[in-house]
Amino acid sequence: MNIIECKNLTKEYLSGENTVVALNDVSLEFEKGEFCAITGPSGSGKSTFLHVLSSLENATAGEVIYNGESLKKYNDNQLSILRRRRFGFVFQAYNLVEELTGYENILLPVMLDKKKPDEEYLKKIINILGIEERLSHLPSALSGGQQQRIAIARALANKPSILFADEPTGNLDGKSGREVLSLLKYVSKELGVTLILVTHDLHVAEQADRVIRIEDGSVVSDSKNAEV
Repeated sequence: MNIIECKNLTKEYLSGENTVVALNDVSLEFEKGEFCAITGPSGSGKSTFLHVLSSLENATAGEVIYNGESLKKYNDNQLSILRRRRFGFVFQAYNLVEELTGYENILLPVMLDKKKPDEEYLKKIINILGIEERLSHLPSALSGGQQQRIAIARALANKPSILFADEPTGNLDGKSGREVLSLLKYVSKELGVTLILVTHDLHVAEQADRVIRIEDGSVVSDSKNAEV
């Protein structure tokens, strides 16, 4: 069953006098619970694709369909609520609030949604990610790997159905990167969350159930289509 798909997705930017085509007529489907890696060279359009698919950016043409409903029907406020409740985001730069403790950062999306935290669920995530001893620390007192684990917990706090990760191991050393990747994989399987991850690292991509390669804004290969 598809949880999210896009049809004829195109994204264009104006750069001076020129029009840059960052995404060119991309149509893809993603199944519930799958782990898909989006790869490609720098500037290929893979991060733009993730941003448009997750509604962080608007498409120039085409549409995104989530749970059978086109996001074209959503206004800005409805899209904001959708992202907060159903989508989780993990970025290369962690994007933690420096003035908040680890635990306060994790709770942020729940608080913004004016909901009561599910303490048992949060405890489960915190245990899986191994950050019990880091919850009272400010981000400045945490290593890169620890900050990214806090960021993953925050992304999962509202029980999203899809986790979008943009180069989540890009700022980490090899060991921390491998740990974060294995945790993302484990959490995705354990919680049944669809994981769509952008990476330029082929070692990271190899861990995925499915690998899509984008070059010059177009899909040039999809391992799903290569399956016999």
